[in-house]
Amino acid sequence: MDIAIVGATGNVGRKILEVLEKKELSFDNLHLVASSKSAGKKIIFKGKEYEISNLENFDFSKVKIAFFSAGGKISEKFAEKVAKSCLVIDNSSYYRMDPDVPLIVPQVNSEALRNIKKNIVSNPNCSTAQLVIALKPLHDLFIIKRIVVSTYQSVSGGGKAPMDELIDQTKLVLNKQKIKSKNFTKQIAFNVIPHIDVFSDNGYTKEELKMTNETKKILDSKIDLTATCVRIPVSVSHSESANIEFEKSFTLDEVRKALDSFEGCKVIDERTDGGYSTPIEAEGKDETFISRIREDKTIKNGLNLWIVSDNLLRGAALNAVEIAETLINNNFYGK
Repeated sequence: MDIAIVGATGNVGRKILEVLEKKELSFDNLHLVASSKSAGKKIIFKGKEYEISNLENFDFSKVKIAFFSAGGKISEKFAEKVAKSCLVIDNSSYYRMDPDVPLIVPQVNSEALRNIKKNIVSNPNCSTAQLVIALKPLHDLFIIKRIVVSTYQSVSGGGKAPMDELIDQTKLVLNKQKIKSKNFTKQIAFNVIPHIDVFSDNGYTKEELKMTNETKKILDSKIDLTATCVRIPVSVSHSESANIEFEKSFTLDEVRKALDSFEGCKVIDERTDGGYSTPIEAEGKDETFISRIREDKTIKNGLNLWIVSDNLLRGAALNAVEIAETLINNNFYGK
Protein backbone atom coordinates (compact mmCIF):
# COMPACT_ATOMS: atom_id res chain seq x y z
CA MET A 1 0.00 0.00 0.00
CA ASP A 2 2.20 2.82 -1.32
CA ILE A 3 0.85 6.35 -1.68
CA ALA A 4 2.11 9.42 -3.53
CA ILE A 5 1.49 13.14 -3.09
CA VAL A 6 1.77 15.16 -6.30
CA GLY A 7 2.42 18.79 -5.41
CA ALA A 8 4.02 17.81 -2.12
CA THR A 9 5.76 21.17 -1.69
CA GLY A 10 2.62 23.31 -2.01
CA ASN A 11 0.20 24.52 0.68
CA VAL A 12 -2.23 21.63 0.30
CA GLY A 13 0.48 19.01 -0.26
CA ARG A 14 2.18 19.94 3.00
CA LYS A 15 -1.16 19.98 4.76
CA ILE A 16 -1.88 16.46 3.47
CA LEU A 17 1.39 15.36 5.10
CA GLU A 18 0.25 16.91 8.39
CA VAL A 19 -3.07 15.09 8.17
CA LEU A 20 -1.38 11.77 7.32
CA GLU A 21 0.88 12.13 10.34
CA LYS A 22 -2.01 13.03 12.65
CA LYS A 23 -4.43 10.37 11.41
CA GLU A 24 -1.79 7.65 11.03
CA LEU A 25 -3.29 6.29 7.81
CA SER A 26 -1.86 2.83 7.22
CA PHE A 27 0.49 2.66 4.23
CA ASP A 28 3.82 1.06 3.42
CA ASN A 29 5.79 3.66 1.50
CA LEU A 30 5.32 7.38 0.86
CA HIS A 31 6.42 9.06 -2.37
CA LEU A 32 6.60 12.84 -2.62
CA VAL A 33 6.32 14.16 -6.16
CA ALA A 34 6.52 17.67 -7.63
CA SER A 35 7.71 19.64 -10.64
CA SER A 36 11.28 19.53 -11.89
CA LYS A 37 12.16 22.75 -10.04
CA SER A 38 11.33 21.07 -6.71
CA ALA A 39 12.80 17.66 -7.55
CA GLY A 40 15.67 16.74 -5.25
CA LYS A 41 14.48 18.87 -2.35
CA LYS A 42 14.00 17.18 1.00
CA ILE A 43 10.96 17.04 3.29
CA ILE A 44 10.87 15.52 6.78
CA PHE A 45 7.89 13.29 7.59
CA LYS A 46 7.64 11.42 10.89
CA GLY A 47 11.33 12.01 11.50
CA LYS A 48 12.38 10.54 8.16
CA GLU A 49 13.82 12.51 5.25
CA TYR A 50 12.10 12.14 1.88
CA GLU A 51 13.47 13.36 -1.42
CA ILE A 52 11.08 14.97 -3.89
CA SER A 53 10.72 13.00 -7.13
CA ASN A 54 10.19 14.59 -10.54
CA LEU A 55 6.60 14.23 -11.76
CA GLU A 56 7.72 13.96 -15.38
CA ASN A 57 9.43 10.61 -14.90
CA PHE A 58 7.97 9.17 -11.69
CA ASP A 59 6.76 5.56 -11.93
CA PHE A 60 3.21 5.45 -10.54
CA SER A 61 2.88 1.69 -11.09
CA LYS A 62 4.31 1.17 -7.60
CA VAL A 63 1.62 3.37 -6.05
CA LYS A 64 -1.95 2.46 -5.04
CA ILE A 65 -3.31 5.95 -4.29
CA ALA A 66 -1.98 9.28 -5.61
CA PHE A 67 -3.10 12.58 -4.13
CA PHE A 68 -3.00 15.35 -6.74
CA SER A 69 -2.65 18.84 -5.25
CA ALA A 70 -0.71 20.72 -7.91
CA GLY A 71 -3.49 22.63 -9.68
CA GLY A 72 -5.84 22.07 -12.59
CA LYS A 73 -3.27 22.26 -15.37
CA ILE A 74 -1.18 19.48 -13.83
CA SER A 75 -4.27 17.36 -13.25
CA GLU A 76 -5.40 17.92 -16.83
CA LYS A 77 -2.00 16.84 -18.16
CA PHE A 78 -1.19 13.92 -15.86
CA ALA A 79 -4.18 12.61 -13.87
CA GLU A 80 -5.70 10.27 -16.45
CA LYS A 81 -2.28 8.88 -17.36
CA VAL A 82 -1.54 8.21 -13.70
CA ALA A 83 -5.03 6.74 -13.21
CA LYS A 84 -4.06 3.88 -15.53
CA SER A 85 -1.68 2.74 -12.78
CA CYS A 86 -3.33 3.81 -9.51
CA LEU A 87 -6.31 5.61 -8.06
CA VAL A 88 -6.10 9.41 -8.20
CA ILE A 89 -7.68 11.69 -5.58
CA ASP A 90 -7.66 15.08 -7.28
CA ASN A 91 -7.81 18.35 -5.34
CA SER A 92 -8.09 20.59 -8.40
CA SER A 93 -11.27 21.82 -10.08
CA TYR A 94 -10.53 20.02 -13.36
CA TYR A 95 -12.63 16.85 -12.87
CA ARG A 96 -15.26 18.08 -10.42
CA MET A 97 -18.13 18.33 -12.87
CA ASP A 98 -17.11 15.33 -14.98
CA PRO A 99 -20.13 12.99 -14.85
CA ASP A 100 -17.79 9.98 -14.76
CA VAL A 101 -15.83 11.28 -11.75
CA PRO A 102 -17.44 11.19 -8.29
CA LEU A 103 -17.20 14.46 -6.34
CA ILE A 104 -16.89 13.42 -2.72
CA VAL A 105 -17.25 14.70 0.82
CA PRO A 106 -17.21 11.38 2.70
CA GLN A 107 -19.60 12.48 5.45
CA VAL A 108 -22.12 13.54 2.82
CA ASN A 109 -22.02 11.21 -0.21
CA SER A 110 -19.52 8.38 0.30
CA GLU A 111 -21.89 6.00 -1.50
CA ALA A 112 -20.87 7.66 -4.78
CA LEU A 113 -17.46 5.98 -4.40
CA ARG A 114 -19.11 2.77 -5.59
CA ASN A 115 -19.25 4.25 -9.08
CA ILE A 116 -15.66 5.11 -9.99
CA LYS A 117 -15.22 4.86 -13.77
CA LYS A 118 -11.99 6.71 -14.59
CA ASN A 119 -10.12 5.64 -11.45
CA ILE A 120 -10.28 9.29 -10.40
CA VAL A 121 -12.09 10.79 -7.41
CA SER A 122 -12.50 14.56 -7.16
CA ASN A 123 -12.28 16.76 -4.09
CA PRO A 124 -14.71 19.72 -4.06
CA ASN A 125 -13.91 23.38 -3.77
CA CYS A 126 -12.96 24.26 -0.18
CA SER A 127 -15.92 26.62 0.26
CA THR A 128 -18.30 23.92 -1.02
CA ALA A 129 -16.90 21.22 1.26
CA GLN A 130 -17.60 23.07 4.49
CA LEU A 131 -21.02 24.20 3.25
CA VAL A 132 -22.34 20.74 2.35
CA ILE A 133 -21.15 19.27 5.66
CA ALA A 134 -23.35 21.81 7.44
CA LEU A 135 -26.23 21.33 5.01
CA LYS A 136 -26.36 17.52 4.88
CA PRO A 137 -27.96 16.75 8.28
CA LEU A 138 -30.47 19.57 7.79
CA HIS A 139 -31.37 18.49 4.25
CA ASP A 140 -31.99 14.95 5.48
CA LEU A 141 -34.51 16.22 8.02
CA PHE A 142 -36.16 19.27 6.49
CA ILE A 143 -35.35 19.18 2.70
CA ILE A 144 -33.59 22.29 1.43
CA LYS A 145 -35.33 24.26 -1.30
CA ARG A 146 -33.05 27.27 -1.70
CA ILE A 147 -29.79 28.67 -0.31
CA VAL A 148 -28.34 32.18 -0.48
CA VAL A 149 -24.70 32.07 0.60
CA SER A 150 -22.11 34.80 0.96
CA THR A 151 -18.53 33.71 1.53
CA TYR A 152 -15.70 35.46 3.32
CA GLN A 153 -12.68 33.57 2.01
CA SER A 154 -9.13 33.72 3.26
CA VAL A 155 -6.20 34.48 0.98
CA SER A 156 -4.77 30.97 1.47
CA GLY A 157 -7.45 29.78 -0.95
CA GLY A 158 -5.29 31.30 -3.68
CA GLY A 159 -2.03 29.69 -2.54
CA LYS A 160 1.18 30.76 -0.82
CA ALA A 161 1.87 33.84 -2.97
CA PRO A 162 -1.40 35.57 -1.99
CA MET A 163 -0.70 34.77 1.67
CA ASP A 164 2.71 36.40 1.38
CA GLU A 165 1.21 39.38 -0.43
CA LEU A 166 -1.30 40.03 2.37
CA ILE A 167 1.56 40.19 4.87
CA ASP A 168 3.66 42.42 2.59
CA GLN A 169 0.76 44.76 1.82
CA THR A 170 -0.15 45.06 5.49
CA LYS A 171 3.40 46.20 6.29
CA LEU A 172 3.34 48.70 3.42
CA VAL A 173 0.01 50.19 4.52
CA LEU A 174 1.17 50.57 8.11
CA ASN A 175 4.34 52.26 6.88
CA LYS A 176 2.29 54.50 4.54
CA GLN A 177 4.05 53.17 1.46
CA LYS A 178 2.66 52.67 -2.03
CA ILE A 179 1.00 49.33 -2.82
CA LYS A 180 0.93 47.45 -6.10
CA SER A 181 -1.25 44.32 -6.15
CA LYS A 182 0.17 41.23 -7.82
CA ASN A 183 -2.18 38.37 -6.97
CA PHE A 184 -5.37 40.38 -6.41
CA THR A 185 -7.42 42.73 -8.56
CA LYS A 186 -7.30 45.37 -5.82
CA GLN A 187 -5.50 45.98 -2.54
CA ILE A 188 -6.30 43.13 -0.14
CA ALA A 189 -4.78 44.55 3.07
CA PHE A 190 -7.50 46.29 5.12
CA ASN A 191 -9.95 45.67 2.30
CA VAL A 192 -12.41 43.10 0.91
CA ILE A 193 -12.66 42.09 -2.75
CA PRO A 194 -15.99 40.75 -4.10
CA HIS A 195 -14.24 38.81 -6.84
CA ILE A 196 -12.72 35.30 -6.75
CA ASP A 197 -11.72 33.63 -10.04
CA VAL A 198 -12.79 34.83 -13.48
CA PHE A 199 -16.15 36.35 -14.45
CA SER A 200 -18.63 34.42 -16.56
CA ASP A 201 -21.00 35.99 -19.09
CA ASN A 202 -23.87 36.10 -16.56
CA GLY A 203 -21.88 38.21 -14.09
CA TYR A 204 -21.14 35.43 -11.61
CA THR A 205 -17.55 34.44 -10.98
CA LYS A 206 -16.28 30.93 -11.55
CA GLU A 207 -15.94 30.48 -7.77
CA GLU A 208 -19.62 31.30 -7.28
CA LEU A 209 -20.68 28.91 -10.03
CA LYS A 210 -18.48 26.18 -8.51
CA MET A 211 -20.40 26.44 -5.25
CA THR A 212 -23.73 26.18 -7.06
CA ASN A 213 -22.83 23.29 -9.35
CA GLU A 214 -20.80 21.30 -6.83
CA THR A 215 -23.45 21.55 -4.10
CA LYS A 216 -26.04 20.23 -6.53
CA LYS A 217 -23.77 17.34 -7.57
CA ILE A 218 -22.80 16.37 -4.03
CA LEU A 219 -26.02 16.98 -2.13
CA ASP A 220 -29.10 17.29 -4.36
CA SER A 221 -29.61 18.57 -7.91
CA LYS A 222 -33.00 20.02 -6.91
CA ILE A 223 -31.50 22.57 -4.52
CA ASP A 224 -31.39 26.16 -5.79
CA LEU A 225 -28.28 28.04 -4.67
CA THR A 226 -26.97 31.51 -5.37
CA ALA A 227 -23.58 32.68 -4.08
CA THR A 228 -21.48 35.80 -3.68
CA CYS A 229 -17.82 34.99 -3.01
CA VAL A 230 -15.59 37.55 -1.34
CA ARG A 231 -11.87 37.53 -0.57
CA ILE A 232 -10.98 39.00 2.83
CA PRO A 233 -7.64 39.87 4.52
CA VAL A 234 -7.47 36.70 6.62
CA SER A 235 -4.66 34.16 6.22
CA VAL A 236 -6.49 30.87 6.80
CA SER A 237 -10.12 29.68 7.20
CA HIS A 238 -13.19 30.50 5.13
CA SER A 239 -16.41 31.86 6.61
CA GLU A 240 -19.88 31.66 5.11
CA SER A 241 -23.22 33.28 5.85
CA ALA A 242 -25.96 30.92 4.67
CA ASN A 243 -29.65 31.70 4.38
CA ILE A 244 -31.60 28.48 3.90
CA GLU A 245 -35.23 27.87 2.95
CA PHE A 246 -36.63 24.42 3.82
CA GLU A 247 -39.70 22.57 2.64
CA LYS A 248 -40.53 21.40 6.18
CA SER A 249 -40.85 23.27 9.42
CA PHE A 250 -38.18 22.99 12.11
CA THR A 251 -37.26 24.11 15.61
CA LEU A 252 -33.90 25.62 16.51
CA ASP A 253 -33.34 22.83 19.03
CA GLU A 254 -33.80 20.27 16.23
CA VAL A 255 -31.33 22.19 14.05
CA ARG A 256 -28.69 22.42 16.78
CA LYS A 257 -29.04 18.76 17.70
CA ALA A 258 -28.81 17.62 14.07
CA LEU A 259 -25.71 19.71 13.41
CA ASP A 260 -23.88 18.92 16.64
CA SER A 261 -24.41 15.18 16.24
CA PHE A 262 -23.25 15.09 12.60
CA GLU A 263 -19.69 13.93 11.91
CA GLY A 264 -17.45 16.87 11.11
CA CYS A 265 -19.73 19.56 12.59
CA LYS A 266 -19.44 21.44 15.85
CA VAL A 267 -21.99 23.96 17.07
CA ILE A 268 -20.69 27.04 18.90
CA ASP A 269 -23.78 29.18 19.28
CA GLU A 270 -24.03 31.19 22.47
CA ARG A 271 -25.88 34.46 22.28
CA THR A 272 -23.21 36.32 24.21
CA ASP A 273 -20.15 38.35 23.28
CA GLY A 274 -17.70 35.96 21.62
CA GLY A 275 -20.11 33.04 21.66
CA TYR A 276 -19.44 32.15 18.04
CA SER A 277 -16.60 30.85 15.89
CA THR A 278 -14.23 32.99 13.83
CA PRO A 279 -11.46 32.07 11.35
CA ILE A 280 -8.77 32.19 14.03
CA GLU A 281 -10.48 29.55 16.17
CA ALA A 282 -11.12 27.31 13.17
CA GLU A 283 -7.51 27.32 11.92
CA GLY A 284 -5.87 23.96 12.44
CA LYS A 285 -9.12 22.28 13.48
CA ASP A 286 -10.80 19.38 11.67
CA GLU A 287 -14.36 20.47 12.39
CA THR A 288 -16.70 22.77 10.52
CA PHE A 289 -18.00 25.23 13.09
CA ILE A 290 -21.58 26.52 13.00
CA SER A 291 -22.71 29.63 14.85
CA ARG A 292 -25.36 32.38 14.78
CA ILE A 293 -28.18 29.85 14.34
CA ARG A 294 -31.44 31.76 14.03
CA GLU A 295 -34.75 31.75 12.23
CA ASP A 296 -35.35 33.97 9.21
CA LYS A 297 -38.84 35.28 9.82
CA THR A 298 -39.06 36.90 6.37
CA ILE A 299 -39.71 33.56 4.66
CA LYS A 300 -41.50 30.37 5.58
CA ASN A 301 -39.16 27.75 7.08
CA GLY A 302 -36.15 30.07 6.84
CA LEU A 303 -32.85 29.66 8.73
CA ASN A 304 -29.60 31.63 8.99
CA LEU A 305 -26.22 30.04 9.78
CA TRP A 306 -22.62 31.23 10.15
CA ILE A 307 -20.20 28.51 8.99
CA VAL A 308 -16.42 28.61 9.54
CA SER A 309 -13.75 26.07 8.62
CA ASP A 310 -10.02 25.77 7.91
CA ASN A 311 -10.03 25.77 4.10
CA LEU A 312 -6.62 24.15 3.70
CA LEU A 313 -7.51 21.40 6.14
CA ARG A 314 -11.26 20.66 5.99
CA GLY A 315 -11.73 21.88 2.44
CA ALA A 316 -8.72 20.20 0.89
CA ALA A 317 -6.19 18.00 2.72
CA LEU A 318 -8.43 16.42 5.35
CA ASN A 319 -11.22 15.73 2.88
CA ALA A 320 -8.77 14.08 0.47
CA VAL A 321 -7.32 11.84 3.18
CA GLU A 322 -10.80 10.94 4.41
CA ILE A 323 -11.68 9.89 0.85
CA ALA A 324 -8.65 7.58 0.92
CA GLU A 325 -9.67 6.23 4.34
CA THR A 326 -13.17 5.51 3.08
CA LEU A 327 -11.79 3.66 0.06
CA ILE A 328 -9.37 1.64 2.19
CA ASN A 329 -11.98 0.79 4.81
CA ASN A 330 -14.13 -0.57 2.00
CA ASN A 331 -11.21 -2.64 0.67
CA PHE A 332 -10.74 -0.52 -2.45
CA TYR A 333 -7.12 0.12 -3.35
CA GLY A 334 -7.30 1.24 -6.98
CA LYS A 335 -6.42 -0.85 -10.01
